[in-house]
Amino acid sequence: MTSFFDTEIDRIFKKMSNSFFDVNDTFEEFNGNSNSDPIFYGYTMTIGSDGKPSVQEFGNVKPDRPLVSDAREAIVDTIVDEKEKVVKLIAEMPGVEKTDVKILVDKNVVNISAKHGEKKYHCKVPLQHKVNENSAKATYKNGILQLVFKLVVEKQTGKIVEVE
Repeated sequence: MTSFFDTEIDRIFKKMSNSFFDVNDTFEEFNGNSNSDPIFYGYTMTIGSDGKPSVQEFGNVKPDRPLVSDAREAIVDTIVDEKEKVVKLIAEMPGVEKTDVKILVDKNVVNISAKHGEKKYHCKVPLQHKVNENSAKATYKNGILQLVFKLVVEKQTGKIVEVE
């Protein structure tokens, strides 16, 4: 006699097993190509100064999509310093020179790319805060790119009403 509990456990187990087999099928086509770069995908989560979590994807593949690019996605941390009124992006891109790094800022999205020989990096980083694009300062040393923007301080609008 099979109980409802046993049937439900079997259903969950079968569903989990199918997802594992699907993942293996997805990456099977890449196993035969020994000349390709590593395939990776993941998430990073940080807590902003406002206490809200920020989750960002990284990697050169995305779930349910084919290989996005032969370039590796640079690992990027975003730090908001409310005290100094700046946003810092710190990207890890070892193996390239500072002359290889290209940065484009467009409508609060930062596109970073670099290519040096076989090393290729690319990433798009959406900025969660308004920044002054013209204030950008970039430095690159020992594989670490640091990009600093000044925050745009929005003035409060409206009228203050005095309580009588």
